[in-house]
Amino acid sequence: MTLELFGPDESTAATREDLLPGVVVLRRWTLAVDAALVAAAHGVTTISPVRHMMTPGGFTMSVAMSNCGEWGWVTDRKGYRYDRIDPETGTPWPAMPAIFQSLATEAAEEAGYKNFMPDACLINRYEPGARMSLHQDRNERDFGQPIVSVSLGLPAVFQFGGDKRSDKTLRVTLSHGDVIVWGGPARLRFHGILPLKPGQHPLLGAQRLNLTFRRAG
Repeated sequence: MTLELFGPDESTAATREDLLPGVVVLRRWTLAVDAALVAAAHGVTTISPVRHMMTPGGFTMSVAMSNCGEWGWVTDRKGYRYDRIDPETGTPWPAMPAIFQSLATEAAEEAGYKNFMPDACLINRYEPGARMSLHQDRNERDFGQPIVSVSLGLPAVFQFGGDKRSDKTLRVTLSHGDVIVWGGPARLRFHGILPLKPGQHPLLGAQRLNLTFRRAG
């Protein structure tokens, strides 16, 4: 999973982009293990299937979600929160696959955040038209811990804003294998995903998978 694994081929070589203070994009960083990541995600969602959750305001999310790890992020009429139990199965969320844990820790360290040990991974499935509105990740207990987000499948346009929802956003295209890490001064910036455009990906077909790693507890 380290950068040296990718060899000299420029089409697959991993590169680093320092996007903003506290924000790093690792391009093509997971290409060497993409099939293994997809298989691990499938193993999780076989136990805890993805579902379209409801927001506290009564809206159904266009993105289908599941979780793995000690904690899982959920939303319903009661609000946004982390819970140890999958509300649909009534059992704990599936354990985080080892490949997930190591990838998140290595990506965070590559971006300058040492000793990151995620205890939650959100698995988001985007189909054409699905989007994620601008929001902050602020249900976690320690804002000193970064967010690590892995893109698989169809490309998506990531919006990175400021400390207020109304702030101007920077648009960044995230392709299969890209990882974006943010923390420090950027930890509470608003961010989101524009509606996914139709397409076909050789590994995932007409969808995008996003793995978002956090330290929740």
